[in-house]
Amino acid sequence: MRKGKKINAPLILILLLLFLVIKESAVAQGKNHVWLLGHHYSSTSAEGRINFTQNSYSVLSEQRVIPFMDTQANIADENGNILISSNGYFIANATGDTMQNGSGLNPNQCTYDYGHQYGLPIPYGTIILPMPDDSNKYVLFHQTCNYNSPILIDSNFYYSIIDVTHDNGLGEVISKNNVAHTDVFGWGIAACKHANGRDWWVVVLSFDATHAHTFLVTPDTIQYFGNQNLQIAGFPFGFAGQPTFSPDGEKFAFSCSNVVGMSYQSKVQLFDFDRCSGVFSLDTVIDFTDGNISYATAFSSNSKYLYFATTEHIHQINTDTSNIGATYQLVATNDTFLSAPPVFYTNFYLMYLAANGKIYITSTSGVLDLHEMDYPDSAGIDCTVNLHNIHLPCFNVGTVPNHPNYYLGRLVGSPCDTLTSVKDLTEHDFKFSVSPNPNNGNFRIMYLLPQNKSGKLEIFDINGRVVYSQNLPPWSTLQSVSLSRVANGVYNCSITSNGERVHKKLVVFNE
Repeated sequence: MRKGKKINAPLILILLLLFLVIKESAVAQGKNHVWLLGHHYSSTSAEGRINFTQNSYSVLSEQRVIPFMDTQANIADENGNILISSNGYFIANATGDTMQNGSGLNPNQCTYDYGHQYGLPIPYGTIILPMPDDSNKYVLFHQTCNYNSPILIDSNFYYSIIDVTHDNGLGEVISKNNVAHTDVFGWGIAACKHANGRDWWVVVLSFDATHAHTFLVTPDTIQYFGNQNLQIAGFPFGFAGQPTFSPDGEKFAFSCSNVVGMSYQSKVQLFDFDRCSGVFSLDTVIDFTDGNISYATAFSSNSKYLYFATTEHIHQINTDTSNIGATYQLVATNDTFLSAPPVFYTNFYLMYLAANGKIYITSTSGVLDLHEMDYPDSAGIDCTVNLHNIHLPCFNVGTVPNHPNYYLGRLVGSPCDTLTSVKDLTEHDFKFSVSPNPNNGNFRIMYLLPQNKSGKLEIFDINGRVVYSQNLPPWSTLQSVSLSRVANGVYNCSITSNGERVHKKLVVFNE
């Protein structure tokens, strides 16, 4: 700086804070923002990934040791940096290679035959959860196939514990292949936050999906909570699919098919779920048979719409009405598009509700294309299913990540809303963003309020005085704000809804 030039200290402070805010917003991601793609169909095959933000995504090519078929669990840190992944045979670290003590998962010959080259072929066969009250540890639940079983399903439901501080921050599997329970299970694991906002419910269905085995993960234990009769007819030839909780944790659903002669009969089951007790209550069963097999189930981000599919058709119901069956409608039909060689149809297999609020659909064979649903929170065909519109850098066989709602908070006012010592009980994400930031007082906010709940936007100056306030309708997700008359500086931007709150720094700078 030239001698004699006067320094504007407040301006320097603002610019410094501006830099910090820009840096923070540029890397802001989340635990569920990565999708790993690709299986090793040859020794030189490529892999890939999709990185999501709250409103966009990027498709990347990469080389990775760990392949994926149907089975995938992964979790990232809050900046979207992958920490742990598993294909049911390996547990991998941030480099995509085997974590320390991460080999030999689900030990048997069936696991080895599939896992070491492709990854396991089990939809939702793994899931990774942060250990309650311990930011360094994670628990991986996992299941597998077994040649020694007459139904090829292993009778053990496993869990393993990972500490990410070991091995210079790359992590180590400190406890592996622990048997959580022994029974005859179907394929697929689901998880939902307990209503206390800290613990986890974990659910795996019985072989025929007539019963739900429930586990509770607390800071001290992984407890088998029981086997509940779901009061449905079930699937006598075995269940394999995507048992799924709604993002708000109030609903649970799965679809599957029975073999009938040379065809399939498909049904979807919708339940209410009590996050305090872990009890399911049957709501609706819908037969959507078209002669093709079904695996896929996914909720919209606002938890209102449930999607389910056979290999040829995608259907939707509105779960927020008294007559759910009357809302059942077809929203997409598969065409005859052939993905580049080897030649396979891009049919419908598994669904994935991504961090950007869209739903992505994979195919049963190794293909280079994904389907994308633009507006899952919209009714009927307004959800807009785009067939095979995302081209991938590698062949992908079915795999979707099994991501629960990591950011679901406590159920305010419920009988089990009692853990006031938990630091983040009153904090919620709301997918809140401010852009541009910094700005001249004119900016947009994007957010996702709890279902059917209104909110309030408040902006505070550095002395805690409210300089702007606005009510947010329950159906809104975007607002434009003008603070043209406020002074330059750093402000605190806050959204409150349903007894929870989120904060963002806001920099106003007029030259």
